[in-house]
Amino acid sequence: MPTVSDSARSAGLRLERSRASRQFEGKGFRNTAPVGPGLQGNPLPLLGEYFFGGTQRTPPAPLPVDDPRGTWARAPDTGLRVTWLGHSTMLLEVDGARVLTDPVFGDRASPVSFAGPRRFHATPVALDALPDLDAVLVSHDHYDHLCRSTIAALAKRRVPFVTALGVGRHLEAFGVAPELITELDWWEEHRVGPVAFRAAPSQHFSGRGLGDRNTTLWASWVISTDKHRLFFSGDTGLTTEFEEIGRRHGPFDLVMMEVGAFHPSWAGIHLGPENALKAHAMLGGGPLMPVHWGTFNLALHAWDEPVETLVRLATEQQVRLFTPGLGRSLEPSRVEGVTPWWRDVGEPRLVPRLAP
Repeated sequence: MPTVSDSARSAGLRLERSRASRQFEGKGFRNTAPVGPGLQGNPLPLLGEYFFGGTQRTPPAPLPVDDPRGTWARAPDTGLRVTWLGHSTMLLEVDGARVLTDPVFGDRASPVSFAGPRRFHATPVALDALPDLDAVLVSHDHYDHLCRSTIAALAKRRVPFVTALGVGRHLEAFGVAPELITELDWWEEHRVGPVAFRAAPSQHFSGRGLGDRNTTLWASWVISTDKHRLFFSGDTGLTTEFEEIGRRHGPFDLVMMEVGAFHPSWAGIHLGPENALKAHAMLGGGPLMPVHWGTFNLALHAWDEPVETLVRLATEQQVRLFTPGLGRSLEPSRVEGVTPWWRDVGEPRLVPRLAP
């Protein structure tokens, strides 16, 4: 356990590094463009949608969930395999290393256990059934990306954590040893074994409660080895900074891009499917995997609208999509075409029960 002096030392260093960042201004971090977290435009139509929208914001039946443990027992033939565990949580197997992104295994994306957005589906595996991990990547500190109970359990594994400036204070408070936490400013890089993690610009905001708005940084991420290069958007709105990321670090073998929880009123801080395709083009293309949908009700659209809209637009634009089902462990280079598993939800089906 870290001592009081250890915690004070890491807190002091964290504050010093935050204040030295070009993105830090006054008392907090800022986006490059003057974009804040507030709603854009007249809020009255938004209230009307909330109370009278009538869309199916939650699935009409249980979502199909696969158990990936049998596949995990075998190494991927191509060196790159992805298992979508829901929302922005993925197990990435990259050239012998395993990386877990934005791990949320809790029942709710919320500061409390009795209220807030609840999962549509069980996690494909229990947290303690995950294989050995080489690193955990946390893009930013919002509740649907940083879950206290999940981090507390992972802390016991003594796995290295990589995250954006300032987020380490949460990780440390949840039990992660300070020496296992690496915080990065935009464009900084840290290597864990064969994997290099580079924080890159995004357009969002941070905060977990009253009084801590934007006291930690948010980032998108380039994850690379000698053989593979991946991009993970975290949460972001559309920014021309994606062009610079593409120039510096593209092309990518897989682009994992948020498409859910979108609305014109907060288009500056969440992409949605149309802007996800624009960002994907700026990055230089590559197979596009939609994430940040299908697990929590965080917006006013139908639960499957983000992916349906993305499929329609991507077909028109001839963009290759990678759409694994929940718990499906697949190698992107070996998957051709869209697998629209979500369209069967609500149809009669037998959902296999996961082994204990």
